[in-house]
Amino acid sequence: MSIHPSAVVSADARVHASAVIGPHVVIDGPVVVAADVRIGPAAILLGATEIGAGVEIHSHAVIGDTPQDRRYAGEASRCVIGAGTIIREGVTIHRATGAGETTIVGERCQLMTNSHVAHNCRLGNDVLLISGALLGGHVVVGDRAIVSGNTGVHQFVRIGALAMVACVAPVTQDVPPYMMTDHQGRIVGLNSVGLRRAGYSATEREQLKLAYRLIYRTSLSRTQVIDRLEAEPPSTVLQTMLEFLRGSTDRGIVRGRSRPGDSTSAPATEILEFTRRCA
Repeated sequence: MSIHPSAVVSADARVHASAVIGPHVVIDGPVVVAADVRIGPAAILLGATEIGAGVEIHSHAVIGDTPQDRRYAGEASRCVIGAGTIIREGVTIHRATGAGETTIVGERCQLMTNSHVAHNCRLGNDVLLISGALLGGHVVVGDRAIVSGNTGVHQFVRIGALAMVACVAPVTQDVPPYMMTDHQGRIVGLNSVGLRRAGYSATEREQLKLAYRLIYRTSLSRTQVIDRLEAEPPSTVLQTMLEFLRGSTDRGIVRGRSRPGDSTSAPATEILEFTRRCA
């Protein structure tokens, strides 16, 4: 175990022998630090926080602090960070509100500088938060989704798997899986580049184009869209989409952007380039 002499580690913390704890780190409370974790200078870990194997925590990150929620009354809650996740400088992740509740960041996520994960959020695996992305309480983010720089996500919003939210977008409603927003938070089409890079087949991409057209280019109700998609040959992507559409939503589903000659994938390169410039 390598613990810098200036670090402060609580007696009730459990730190694996292979962990590296940098200068001026504070680990206060029943924190669990797994194997091969590296914690950079002046990072702070608090409360019932569990850090998975191989996690990197950079300087001045704060993990497991009390939630910024007026309902919180000191009840015991947790914060769990999955294995292989990278947490960059100045990131804040708060533990949950509600006795026994947990804020969860999945495995192999990357949370870039000054991003924020509020109480009761649930992030899947391989999620990417670009610098300055802010998630309100109870936000759910699916596997491999990207939330771009300086984007604010309203509490209780869901962002589906492999969705891509453009930078500076105000996200106040649910973003369906595999979709892409513009910088005003409106759906512009499929995350076509992401789908190809992830190895989804042409057949699966065609099924998602159909789902996009049914949701955003018809006047069908959500129930009617679900019925229509259930009639399609089963696939993993359709199952993911159907589960999302059937799921309870407090905010509703985000609107699409209307424009002449719009297609299901034409805006992808435009928005991807715009997001890269903002990263």
